[in-house]
Amino acid sequence: MPHFSPVSREVGTSTASVLRVCRFERARLQPRRVGHVENRALAPWGAILSVIHSVDINNLQTQSVSAPCRPNDEAATDKARRERRRALILPREHGAWGLLLVPMVTGAGVAFHQASHIFPLILLLTAALALFWLRTPLENLLGTTAMRAQSVEESHTLRSVIVMLAAVAGIALAFLLWAGRNARLWPLGAAVSVAFIAQAILKKISRRTRMLSEMVGIVGLTASAPAAYYVITGQFDDRAWMLWLANILFAGDQIHYVQLRIHTAKIQGFRAKLAHGWAFALGQAIMTAIITVACLARLMPPIASLAFAPLLFRGWFYFVQEPTQLVVRRLGWSELKHATAFCVLLIAAFILAR
Repeated sequence: MPHFSPVSREVGTSTASVLRVCRFERARLQPRRVGHVENRALAPWGAILSVIHSVDINNLQTQSVSAPCRPNDEAATDKARRERRRALILPREHGAWGLLLVPMVTGAGVAFHQASHIFPLILLLTAALALFWLRTPLENLLGTTAMRAQSVEESHTLRSVIVMLAAVAGIALAFLLWAGRNARLWPLGAAVSVAFIAQAILKKISRRTRMLSEMVGIVGLTASAPAAYYVITGQFDDRAWMLWLANILFAGDQIHYVQLRIHTAKIQGFRAKLAHGWAFALGQAIMTAIITVACLARLMPPIASLAFAPLLFRGWFYFVQEPTQLVVRRLGWSELKHATAFCVLLIAAFILAR
């Protein structure tokens, strides 16, 4: 027998009183979480039982009582529609935002030690964000992904967003490239376009080429590092190339590590982990070799190798650490910390090497 409040015991048989009790009991008996599922059916039934316990049901006007106690299906439908619209418009690859912005921060951080032209950076950032955002609604409108427009209203919404984002990107690029300024962005943009086209083709081939397609896409996303450095300093020198290389190595290792952790969450033991993660271990070794050669050749400041130290330690430690339950959100926050440390250490290394 549920507990009934004093208000429900004193209520009369008038419809107005019943409505007040119904609202009170419905607020008191909110849906409770059971495991990961909300038992939404209990709330309206609890309110109805409270009313029946204290009132003669024959004196009620059924329509007046049931209306406020009925679940708000229209509100739930509106919420689902808003969530779907958001999924159609906003990029779902949250990590890709970091892969775009982290290189741009490193490039700008190193460049600001030499120059202070911030307006071109603002234009570049605006264009890059608009173009990156544009990809999601465009793919959903064309139907090249699992999420696609299913009604005329959704298609109209996607077209509106595409036109708006294309206009923002076009205006920003027009100011950035006006009168022949920043001319080296043209071949850089062409290289980025080739990388993204190749990524799309590799995704379509088979599931086995998915990881390769991600690595190719990284080349395009991390181009924001040399681009930011170039528009601020006006130079596309060895530093620009090394910033691009450093961010490619970092982002590639990070994506490979996250995929490894997700696909080997239930794997235990050094041998079993190495059997499934040999490609990642090989990548770690190749990355170490590339950084070593770049530092010995003075293409990259030797102190810049410290920016990769936390990343390398995290990668090798995975093979010997004790088995723990994988929490994807915690893994995401951990990788965000590694990205922040990489940004700070790489910028500091290039600045101190001057």
